[in-house]
Amino acid sequence: MNIPHDISQYNHHFRDYTELRVQENRVTRISLTNGDVTGNVSSAQSGVSARVFKDGNWGFSSAPEFNDDSVGRVVKSSTENVQFMNLKNTSRCGLILPDTLGEYEMDFATKKPRENQKYWVDFAREVDGYLEKKFPELLSRNVMVAGTDMEKSLSTSDGSKSYSMTPRSFLVVTVAIEKDGNPVNLYEFFGGLGQMEDNLLSPSDFLPKLDDLVSRLKQKADGVFPTAGLQNVIMDADLAGILAHEAIGHTTEADLVLGGSVAGDLMGQEVVSPLITLVDYANTFDDKTCPVPVYVDDEGTPSKDTVIIKDGVLKNFMHNKESAQHFETQPDGNARAYAFSDEPLIRMRNTAFVPGTNSLEDMISSIDDGYYLTKSSNGQADSTSEFMFGIAMGYEIKNGKIGRAIKETTISGIAFDVLKTVDMISEEMSWSAGGMCGKKQWIPVGMGGPAIKCKVNIGGR
Repeated sequence: MNIPHDISQYNHHFRDYTELRVQENRVTRISLTNGDVTGNVSSAQSGVSARVFKDGNWGFSSAPEFNDDSVGRVVKSSTENVQFMNLKNTSRCGLILPDTLGEYEMDFATKKPRENQKYWVDFAREVDGYLEKKFPELLSRNVMVAGTDMEKSLSTSDGSKSYSMTPRSFLVVTVAIEKDGNPVNLYEFFGGLGQMEDNLLSPSDFLPKLDDLVSRLKQKADGVFPTAGLQNVIMDADLAGILAHEAIGHTTEADLVLGGSVAGDLMGQEVVSPLITLVDYANTFDDKTCPVPVYVDDEGTPSKDTVIIKDGVLKNFMHNKESAQHFETQPDGNARAYAFSDEPLIRMRNTAFVPGTNSLEDMISSIDDGYYLTKSSNGQADSTSEFMFGIAMGYEIKNGKIGRAIKETTISGIAFDVLKTVDMISEEMSWSAGGMCGKKQWIPVGMGGPAIKCKVNIGGR
């Protein structure tokens, strides 16, 4: 589908408050397992949607084709849907949304010639071939080359309009080795914002990183079980980012606050260590583009950073227009939808702790007996901020020095309580490449941050 940069010429279909969005998501994914192609996908999903708000209720409709007739149909259908809802619920009659006005064009498409699917199959084969030849002791090798382009154009009845083409692309490698009759595995993402031609220049660029991945895998295979219980730990950026997103960020999304999350009763209170400031960054940090830059959200609101926690005190929730109206504040651009057929939800963008003033070396040297946790495997958290995350990679800290690798384990706790124990934060920000959030609809997010030193419960043998 050809996505026009400006679709405001279709606004003549609008009668009430209306958001019109045209969008196409394009996906490329090639997967190899031990040299065999197990996935080879190139797909596109496109269409148009309209969302209408009147008297406190919403109507939504979408269609998989885009022209003047289809726009008219989806706006008409959305208007009829909201009229039906207003017949059923008149308690919010007269409710209006905050006015926002945003206009921005953002195009991160590559300027290089696009490569065909065979090129990327050969790219993945070359990566796999290197691993097979250099490390025949590997039990299994999984190589994936993937790219997702999200291209959308928005126009709203209150005058906002935007166009964006936001791509992400990766090389993902998972390797496994056998130890004592059991498989031990480890993975790594390479890539981030940008199309494949910009992020994946040559397989040779990744060979030293593959060597490092296999080296860490072997360390893990020979690793020891951690001592179970409350331990002094350093969570590197990968873990700190997931903690910020999953265990704190979700509790401060206003729709989940209204649903009863623990953060609802904590506004204005000191909830974590005064060293902690937590921000949902809109599009840039330290004059560098974030992994998922949002300049105008899918309700037409200009995106601004949301300072969730400032010096340990809970300051703000994340909002869409409707929740901002309820809490008598202004939205900062957190309404996002993944596909044309999805309604915008309150979503994080790039959520991270603000870096501190400590070096990682000083943080490690401050621990006599503890752990340096570097990579997560999976995890979950709930609206109380209680969490449990898998630890795919970590190391002992003994007498202020990095020791042996540890075997796969878990950490758990109440995030707000864990973050009260933070007493050091590193000075460096590191973003992860492939964050995805699954709140009702999958969507790319940026996660990462500095390393943090805290106390957390860790699993043992």
